[in-house]
Amino acid sequence: MVDPAALADMGTDPAGNVAVSLRGVTKTYDNGVVALGPIDLEVRRGEFVSLLGPSGCGKSTALRLIAGLGTPSSGTVRVARTAVEANGGHAVGFVFQEPTLMPWTTVRENVRLPLRLAHVPLSSANARVDQALAQVGLSEFANAYPRELSGGMKMRVSLARALVTDPDILLMDEPFAALDEITRFRLNNDLLALWRSLRKTVIFVTHSVFESVYLSQRVVVMTSRPGRIATEISIEATEPRGEDFRTSADYAGYCRKVSSALAPAYSGPSA
Repeated sequence: MVDPAALADMGTDPAGNVAVSLRGVTKTYDNGVVALGPIDLEVRRGEFVSLLGPSGCGKSTALRLIAGLGTPSSGTVRVARTAVEANGGHAVGFVFQEPTLMPWTTVRENVRLPLRLAHVPLSSANARVDQALAQVGLSEFANAYPRELSGGMKMRVSLARALVTDPDILLMDEPFAALDEITRFRLNNDLLALWRSLRKTVIFVTHSVFESVYLSQRVVVMTSRPGRIATEISIEATEPRGEDFRTSADYAGYCRKVSSALAPAYSGPSA
């Protein structure tokens, strides 16, 4: 379970280096499926980490446990408490695989939703919505409806909705999986630019070796179900990353290394 005492302890950590800590975490669902673990994972503040593994290996389950959208069957999930959270804000923002926008209202109102639920005054909420839309490049589409947007733009709205609460930790569950390659590349670049600017802690779930290597400082490779951590690979590349990195020998080498680490996951039980 999420340990309230642990949250407070992490929030007063003098070094302030750890954003998320999972220790001995497992998850077994009511139908008997053992989805996860045990796993041990630590994510530093401001780090960009990708969880990579086959379908059904527990990547999304781990993300939901970190977000507090479920409780582990055993072990402890600890998320650093911040002054923002202590004052009624949010430590964690979540971008789901589908944009899940309300089709009957505008982009602005979709982004405003978390602030409305938190009873943030309208004047303050308006400024924060404008800022979030500017961060994802959608200011001019504030009054558009979801039906008027492309798939990539809908995902930008979802990202803005996660950013509008100014979370310290951004959890992203395969947000670009359904997009075409050109749009996906562009959003990868824009996400990295946002990360460099805002320095959020990002935990990003993906099935793509290429995406994980391009985006991450560290790739966490998971086994087939029940998901465990097979290995962790640091991606040491010059910042800022761009097309030069994507076409470099270093990038290709990291992709080969991550692919090799992932291969055993596909020789185990069906996911």
